[in-house]
Amino acid sequence: MGLIGVVAALMLFNKPLGFVAILGILSLLGMIARNAVILIDQIEAVRAQGVAIWNAVIEAATSRFRPIMLTAISTVLGMIPIASTIFWGPMAYAIMGGLLVATLLTLLFLPALYVAWFRVKEPIPGRGPQTLALER
Repeated sequence: MGLIGVVAALMLFNKPLGFVAILGILSLLGMIARNAVILIDQIEAVRAQGVAIWNAVIEAATSRFRPIMLTAISTVLGMIPIASTIFWGPMAYAIMGGLLVATLLTLLFLPALYVAWFRVKEPIPGRGPQTLALER
């Protein structure tokens, strides 16, 4: 998911995909994986509290949205000073573009993938767990 942002940023700012940009992509993989682990861990923590899976996914995504976005934005802002340099510039643009796009896609795509993977159905309003247990 991060490669979309990497390619877009490098093309937009006319930077080469060289060795240092590839180093940026490698470091970007770790940042994106960390965001995914944080989100999945939060989903599992909410589920452990006894919340239904559908509601746990929504609650985890909304509660972790701000911290994940703030860490991504702080990383992007931290790359701005080196973005104008000749040597480190492509790496900075690769990280900035990739992290912004991947973070947004992770916060939207990962909860949807979690729901699809575990075949979670949206609860029908007015029907509690007792009525679902009786229907099985």
